[in-house]
Amino acid sequence: MNYNRRKFIKTSGSITGGFMLSSLAGVSLLETCNSNKTMSEFGIQLYTLRDEMPKDPKGVLKKLAGFGYKQIESYEGKDGMFWGMTPMDFKKYMDDLDMKIIASHTDIAKNFEQKVADAASIGMKYLICPWVGPQKKLDDFKKFADTFNEKGKICKQNGIRFAYHNHDYSFKELEGELPQDVMMSNTDPSLVDFEMDIYWVVTGKQDPEAWMKKYKNRFRLCHVKDRSKTPVENNSLNSVNLGTGSINFKEILKTAKANGMEYFIVEQEAYAGTTPLKAVEADAVYMKGLNV
Repeated sequence: MNYNRRKFIKTSGSITGGFMLSSLAGVSLLETCNSNKTMSEFGIQLYTLRDEMPKDPKGVLKKLAGFGYKQIESYEGKDGMFWGMTPMDFKKYMDDLDMKIIASHTDIAKNFEQKVADAASIGMKYLICPWVGPQKKLDDFKKFADTFNEKGKICKQNGIRFAYHNHDYSFKELEGELPQDVMMSNTDPSLVDFEMDIYWVVTGKQDPEAWMKKYKNRFRLCHVKDRSKTPVENNSLNSVNLGTGSINFKEILKTAKANGMEYFIVEQEAYAGTTPLKAVEADAVYMKGLNV
């Protein structure tokens, strides 16, 4: 996600205007990939197909299954994270496609307990806060951490997990500290996990592997999103097909697996010279050939 997503999240009423534990049910990707083989299961964040999903959710999901995606991370469009279907109807359609909805990005300030119940009812693993935005005071991030602990407790009581997804703003120094450190050190590991958007960590001039090692077992999900070798000032244009950019995913994802990462979720936001569907098809080919 990029800053352009702020408009979407504001519209949905998010808290600023807008890696799960292996003991939980289901077989984790960590278990699937632990033997240094090519990835057999990986996911996709549906925001990658934000222009196509509202037109034909079932049709797009069927194409994604055909490309080889086994896991879905949803987000809240105008018809919610289940795209106009009931939770059970959405799960049935996923089952028919041999796919699973692992998680969803969601507005945590609106109907959160109902969303948790719905997610838990179909065996989802996570609800994720996608954005809090850059702040002027470090104390604001401490308050966010308190909120995350509260939401994490609700999730835990329902048998699922809560996580926060980063952008680059949390890796920019504020009052002598990094907001990402503040949020991670002030959240309870038993309640709150983190989804590392590798693209945004690199964009923030930080080393993803160093953060994974520093906070072992806190990053349980990641966004696998490549960054252009010749980036422009507008970061919303720097997302490129996997394997064509500057990020060394083979090494980064090895480190990720060794430090508790369980879910590997493709995301792409720009499609220079191609279309979103062709881009995610190429991304799936890359993921299937990635030996980590």
